[in-house]
Amino acid sequence: MISVTDKAKERIINLRIEEGKSENHNIRVSVKGGGCSGLMYDLGFDDQINSVDQVFEDKGVKILVDKKSLLYLLGTTLDFSDGLNGKGFQFINPNASRTCGCGESFSV
Repeated sequence: MISVTDKAKERIINLRIEEGKSENHNIRVSVKGGGCSGLMYDLGFDDQINSVDQVFEDKGVKILVDKKSLLYLLGTTLDFSDGLNGKGFQFINPNASRTCGCGESFSV
């Protein structure tokens, strides 16, 4: 399961409106090689659900994850911080053994 906090849900809804996306655009979360820790998160809108996707829904937000990325993301919570030191979307990933300072890459 991948979950979203209330702040992340609110920001996703606002971004969908700002970017002119329809409610058919879901959040796609994936993991790609790169970054200073070896793996990077990729987050965006997608209106296609592929046959290899796992679909999660939390607080009315549908999250699409391909099977390969799912191994790295199970149990992750997507959060959003907009405070003075806020970094935007943040991944709270129990599978990550190390994360970089910016929080955008990790290793397992």
